[in-house]
Amino acid sequence: MMNTLYDVQQLLKRFGVFVYTGKQSADIQLMDIEIDELYQTKLITNEEFTRSKMVLRKELNERKQ
Repeated sequence: MMNTLYDVQQLLKRFGVFVYTGKQSADIQLMDIEIDELYQTKLITNEEFTRSKMVLRKELNERKQ
């Protein structure tokens, strides 16, 4: 189950995607783009896509507060 930012990072890592810009909010935004790409190319399931998008949205909202 995908519940944390770490879980999303591990999902991306399965596909050789490592995101580190030095700024957490930028990392989250890049991860969001990468998740979109993986879903559009049908490399991840609808459930993985939905859960990861929810986690990223939650993390980004927490950073803005």
